[in-house]
Amino acid sequence: MKDFAGKIAFITGGASGAGLGQAKLFGGLGAKVTIVDIRQEAIDKAVAELKGLGIDALGIQMDLTNRPQYTAAADAAEKHWGAPPQLLIQTAGVNTFGPAEASTFEDYDWVLGVNLHGVVNGMVIFVPRMIKAYNTQNGTVNRDGGHIAIVSSMGAFDGFATDAPYSVSKAAVLNLGLSYYDALKPYGIGVTVQCPANINSNIGEAVKTRPASLSNTGYYVSEGTINMLKSIHAQGMDPVELAGHLKYAMENGLPVSLPHDPEAKMVRHSLEKVINFSSVEGMERVREEEKRMAEMMKNMPDGGPFGKPDPKFGPVEVFGQAKPDLEWVDTAKKKH
Repeated sequence: MKDFAGKIAFITGGASGAGLGQAKLFGGLGAKVTIVDIRQEAIDKAVAELKGLGIDALGIQMDLTNRPQYTAAADAAEKHWGAPPQLLIQTAGVNTFGPAEASTFEDYDWVLGVNLHGVVNGMVIFVPRMIKAYNTQNGTVNRDGGHIAIVSSMGAFDGFATDAPYSVSKAAVLNLGLSYYDALKPYGIGVTVQCPANINSNIGEAVKTRPASLSNTGYYVSEGTINMLKSIHAQGMDPVELAGHLKYAMENGLPVSLPHDPEAKMVRHSLEKVINFSSVEGMERVREEEKRMAEMMKNMPDGGPFGKPDPKFGPVEVFGQAKPDLEWVDTAKKKH
């Protein structure tokens, strides 16, 4: 897709961060934008900002894990614009950190519910509508095709000891997107999975939207850990710049976008590690790499790889620890 003027866009997580950056970029190119989010206050603010930029925008509050709500939102957007989206961008995501062995069912249900099942819901709800309306053979609205984008993560290519639910969710949507990429070729509908690293967003505050019914967690979370994540994410890529990388991938029919890794060095490293895991010689290389990384971390300046936390975010605490009362978790991994 090269011309976005007049296209109808539907963006999940569109009230802030990467989603709002996408709304600004594609809306600025003439797309008619629907942003959906779970936070009504954030939607109202974002829609006002978009309209102030001259963008034709609609905001809808919904929980994308709730299929009836999601279907109702899709129906409302279609009624408003007169057709289903030609551009579907699934960006909404959440994260929470703690040792994998401290994870609860609820930790997995919340993160996978939003990051994986929310994307699945979008595909099941919208793909049939998009094929009927825009397929290049007999689309009922036009025959220009369409495009679907899914925001995954560099975390899709590796596993992390304190990020298991998030890592598995992002690996899953990468493969989901690639499956649809092949499946939708005959209809002229493209699919791109974007895998960014750090983004300037408020995902560090996502725990504030965690449902009470899924509040049981083995992870230590506090205002201090949230502040630490806010400080880290504030150093991330600008959301509009990130959207520019997505636009490039869509214009050129690329199924994967690596905005932080244009030469795929990090991806190659992750895949080489998987290969190394399959042999005795490879495991020796892995252990040597682990030693090098441990030495590197020892010599890091105060604050680690992200530097000292910005004091404007308030007092900080280390994130990724287990609650102190989990007796089976190594003491070094628990909040002291």
